[in-house]
Amino acid sequence: MKSNIIKSTAILFTALVVLSCEKKKEETAKAEIEPKVETFALAKEKLTTELRLPAELTGFQQVDLYAKVSSFVKLLKVDIGSKVKKGQLLIVLEAPEISSQLAAAESRLKSMEAIYATSKSTYNRLYETSKVEGTISKNDLEMASGKKNSDYAQLQAAIAAHKEIAIMRGYLEIRAPFDGVVAARNVNLGTFVGPAGKGSDLPLLTIQEQSKLRLAVSVPELYTGYLHPGDEMSFNVKSLPDTFTAKITRMSGALDLKLRSERVEMDVHNTKGNLLPGMVAEVLLPLNAKDSTFVVPKSAVVSSAEGIYVVKVVNHKATRVDIKKGREIEDKIEIFGDLTPNDKLVKIASEETKEGDVINE
Repeated sequence: MKSNIIKSTAILFTALVVLSCEKKKEETAKAEIEPKVETFALAKEKLTTELRLPAELTGFQQVDLYAKVSSFVKLLKVDIGSKVKKGQLLIVLEAPEISSQLAAAESRLKSMEAIYATSKSTYNRLYETSKVEGTISKNDLEMASGKKNSDYAQLQAAIAAHKEIAIMRGYLEIRAPFDGVVAARNVNLGTFVGPAGKGSDLPLLTIQEQSKLRLAVSVPELYTGYLHPGDEMSFNVKSLPDTFTAKITRMSGALDLKLRSERVEMDVHNTKGNLLPGMVAEVLLPLNAKDSTFVVPKSAVVSSAEGIYVVKVVNHKATRVDIKKGREIEDKIEIFGDLTPNDKLVKIASEETKEGDVINE
């Protein structure tokens, strides 16, 4: 009886040992079948990139000159390409009715000056005479004073009317508002021009300041935080082989509602005059991050219908971590999410890796 018990115990022990060995063999075989997954330790670094964007060169100042009054072109002193100085006479217009109105205003002004001088002299004489008691009645003196004041008021009205017509007469001379170049001319001698109607469809002249230009570029929302006034950038134009440099002078501080981009302007000193307003340029904007950020290989980021994420390895098991993408350069990409330095991430991730899958490192 006792020998049978010992025999049964031995058989059971042998079976357990065999099963344990078989299990270990299965686990070893499974580990050998599952391929190893390459991982890396997450680290921060400063990503410096460059952004190429189209931009446009325009004159630093540009103005379209129109006629203020209905008139005819009498003299045309400049043409396209003419360099002009501030205050220089460009066009003389002719309006005979304004000359007639000015002559009439001058006549009325002289008439009112004479009338006022007479009434003032009369009042002064009466006033001096009234100092002798009983010579001039108080009523006569008041009437003379009222006549003098009335004539003075009419004289002021005549002066104002004359000044107004003289100003309108001054509009017949078109002068340059600043130093620049005549970029367009749309009139000839004898052309009828005016503030309304067919003569005002196009400007008489277009003046541009070309010694200094504006370079305007629209920067997408994603990159606006990397640019600041004073940052230097380079640009080139198709017609010239040279590379030019300029510094950011102005930023709009708001996004365009249609393009969702911020307008950035640079001042370009066109000393050689080889750059022209209207040229299309390609701007190279340096995007230097202030702080270090998490940068990973592009292969570590999975973009799927379930979202954008990376695969983090915790205790040899896969964990998906949702992220947001930042800038991209070559094979690297910025990521933002619930991550910490030295986290283990799968270098080549895919949708096939599910939450909780065993990762064989």
